[in-house]
Amino acid sequence: MALWNCDRCGRGFANRNQSHFCSDVPLSAHFDGKPAPTRELFDAFLAAVRKNGPVRVLPEKTRIAFQVRMSFAALMTRRGYLRGHLVLARRLESPRFLSIQTISPRNHVHAFELRAPAEIDAEFRDWIGEAYRVGRQEHLQRPAKRGARGQ
Repeated sequence: MALWNCDRCGRGFANRNQSHFCSDVPLSAHFDGKPAPTRELFDAFLAAVRKNGPVRVLPEKTRIAFQVRMSFAALMTRRGYLRGHLVLARRLESPRFLSIQTISPRNHVHAFELRAPAEIDAEFRDWIGEAYRVGRQEHLQRPAKRGARGQ
């Protein structure tokens, strides 16, 4: 299904007339006054996201969102590190998450901090992939019905 686009800012959404704040903040504004490692961490995170497919990077006033059909991740730049979250379809307990907020039975916001590119390891990349699939809304699709003989 096609995305609905805001008439004012042009941003696409999975839901018609979805509430949001229109933003014209450039991505570069999030790195003003921040040390170079902040941008390097962002670039490493973005590269890991892009391994899953195309993504919209949406700079907003307080965060940088990542969207396919819906936003599935966001980052907030800090001095030399990033704070962020991934939206997963399940609650995943890990000491790497600072907190987990349940929005609905199939949307759990997992907060984290990244201080070095090495933290974007295989486990973290798997979580990014899982969040990307949430962004595609694959977790909302019903499984195909099987035939009479279980096929």
